[in-house]
Amino acid sequence: MLSDDANSLLLMVHALATLAMAGIIWFVQVVHYPLFLSVPPEAYTAYQREHMSRTSLVVGPLMLVEAASALAILILGIAASNLAIPGIALLGAIWLSTFLIQVPRHAALERAADTRIIGSLIRTNWLRTIAWSVRAILSLLMLAPSSA
Repeated sequence: MLSDDANSLLLMVHALATLAMAGIIWFVQVVHYPLFLSVPPEAYTAYQREHMSRTSLVVGPLMLVEAASALAILILGIAASNLAIPGIALLGAIWLSTFLIQVPRHAALERAADTRIIGSLIRTNWLRTIAWSVRAILSLLMLAPSSA
């Protein structure tokens, strides 16, 4: 069992990573992905490769910190299970969507620009956008003294 200070720190790290990802996903959903449609076809594959490389540097570490802290919270029983369990379920949905839906679409776009795939990427990304938004709320609720 961790000390109260360590528990609080873990909950704060989790909330920060989750809130950062929620902010990033909203930016991606509303601004970044729709702008994919404005990239000239002759520049698109190079743009997509650079997008993937730069985005991975930002979201990769945050997603790992979020997942590790969420699992630690659940395993250690730090937050009430009525918050931790749905949070983990949403995180599972996010990771599945990322690796089964978004990553393959991005890989296809690295080969050639395709407005249908971009449209699909935008539509299917709403799952992650909503899930991260709910997770952000849950992570803040976990910080409340009554949930610990």
